[in-house]
Amino acid sequence: MSTSSHTTPVPQSLSALTLAAIGVVYGDIGTSPLYTVKEIFAPATGVPLDATNIIGAVSTIFWALMLVVTLKYVTLILRAGNRGEGGSLALTALAAQTAANNPMLKRWILGIGLLGATLFYGDSVITPAISVLGAMEGLEVVTPALKPLVIPISLGILISLFWVQRFGTGAMGKVFGPIVTVWFLMLSLSGVLHIIAQPSILAALNPMEAWHFLVGRGWYVFAAIGAIVLAITGAEALYADMGHFGRKPIQIAWMYLVLPSLALNYMGQGALLLSDPSAVSNPFYKLFPPMLIWPAMVIATFAAIIASQAVISGAYSITRQAVQMGFLPRMAVLHTSARESGQIYMPGVNWALLIGVIAVVLLFRSSSGLAGAYGIAVTVTMATTTCLTFFVIRGAWKLPAPVAFGATAFFLILDFLLIAGCAIKFFDGGWFSLLVAGVLFLLMSTWQKGRGIVMQSIRREGTELKSFVDSLKPEEIQRSSRVAIYMVADPSTVPQALLHNLKHNQVLHDQNLVLTVQFDNVPWVSDEERVQLEELGNSFWRITLHFGFMDLPDVPAALKHCAAHGLVIPIFQTSYFLSRESIVSTPGSGMSGWRERLFAMMTRNAGGVVEFFRLPDNAVIELGTRIQI
Repeated sequence: MSTSSHTTPVPQSLSALTLAAIGVVYGDIGTSPLYTVKEIFAPATGVPLDATNIIGAVSTIFWALMLVVTLKYVTLILRAGNRGEGGSLALTALAAQTAANNPMLKRWILGIGLLGATLFYGDSVITPAISVLGAMEGLEVVTPALKPLVIPISLGILISLFWVQRFGTGAMGKVFGPIVTVWFLMLSLSGVLHIIAQPSILAALNPMEAWHFLVGRGWYVFAAIGAIVLAITGAEALYADMGHFGRKPIQIAWMYLVLPSLALNYMGQGALLLSDPSAVSNPFYKLFPPMLIWPAMVIATFAAIIASQAVISGAYSITRQAVQMGFLPRMAVLHTSARESGQIYMPGVNWALLIGVIAVVLLFRSSSGLAGAYGIAVTVTMATTTCLTFFVIRGAWKLPAPVAFGATAFFLILDFLLIAGCAIKFFDGGWFSLLVAGVLFLLMSTWQKGRGIVMQSIRREGTELKSFVDSLKPEEIQRSSRVAIYMVADPSTVPQALLHNLKHNQVLHDQNLVLTVQFDNVPWVSDEERVQLEELGNSFWRITLHFGFMDLPDVPAALKHCAAHGLVIPIFQTSYFLSRESIVSTPGSGMSGWRERLFAMMTRNAGGVVEFFRLPDNAVIELGTRIQI
């Protein structure tokens, strides 16, 4: 791993990594007991509150956790690491490598991955809102008179959470694990006490109870499934956070603490409803005697904040990956830790998420209202993960076709069943996350296609670099005793900034480096693979710097590795020449006019090259270039 792009983490013990994984990875799925059972028996699902349905519903939750989370994610998908990294875009990059020789298939894979990435943002808006609202609704259980305070207090907590992001989460992260561990132990204990009082709920361990519950619903089964999905939201976090903790700690945490705790709590809520059906108004908080509701609510609030922090950090990470994979324009990235490059803060993403979170709290006003909006984004993301994993297990792992197709078909049937259950909630709020995903998919696909058209335009209108260099007569051109680095998107053509320099200043530098930065479909690139250098003659070199989508693209630091290839670049005698592109929309075969104007606007508002590539401010010269698309 490159010291110029990220800090190699200090090795931690398996127990320390497992504790940290409990805090970061499982906050989302760990807060699902706050609202899941209540929503299954909500009037909209049409599930009668009787002993058969209570046992059947709890059984369905348990086997959803076993099949979707344990079998699919913990057992299978966690093995599909991209050099240790997980998440939708890391999986997309890995799957795309298997289709390197099939451009059409590769475009489809990238499209599926892009859809999964955009859906994550809908989840990132809804998870903080539903988790904090679900925790604060304990106030209503204490006394109905406190109900008017639920929304103001929830908004205050959420605004504070987003406000402190700028300071980094390193210190907070150290206490995440212990707090969430206490939360899971509380889930277990509260569940066990009610199971002991009503042991008949243990019949839910029989998968036939889940089968009879689902079959007995008829066409209304989809309404029940739409509520049961709430129990497995957060499963994607297991894979997305694999790069931070590794596969083993995440698997150990799930099997030995998280799964048993969730199972015991859901069964405890079922046991409570068997003995006291009136507890359906809030079966989670009704598990506790009145004197313990306040402590339970405090711990639940911390767990909800931690669940929110996980998706906020995930949104930063996936945005940075999207930028470096060419799906989004450059954005400001602030590093909040000198030791850990993964701890970043993106102001634009942060405030956009906060606006979205405030909007959904005010729009839906309760965890029950938000339950309608929750689920569609999560389940479609799960389906995209299944599709992408097929290309990995068939193309990269070379498993037999019957195994690859069989496993994919099994999990896709589960995914589409879950999607269908959530789809009926479209008009109850499901439209919101799809709207967010749709807008982002439009922006990302427009940016990706627009950059492709720009590259074609540069190649079409540019002059071939090698022939240009060969035609130069250095003795006829005035020389500047400095190094000129021309940063370009296409290294095969002459940089516009170089042509402007020759035309207007009539000068050529002693050393001229045509530099392009390439982001590879891997998370990290080693120092040995960082630099690709080609001498062109007449004091010209063509340099390609390779970075992974998790690397910090520090160009000056990376250029030091040129010395190993025989090219020494004196830092204080180097000037960086950049072409600032002005996109001009013209009629033609590019994109439709409105998308070209959208792309031009995104280009104007893209983050600066200087900041993104960490160039020295006092050594940069920018020259304008108009590009027609």
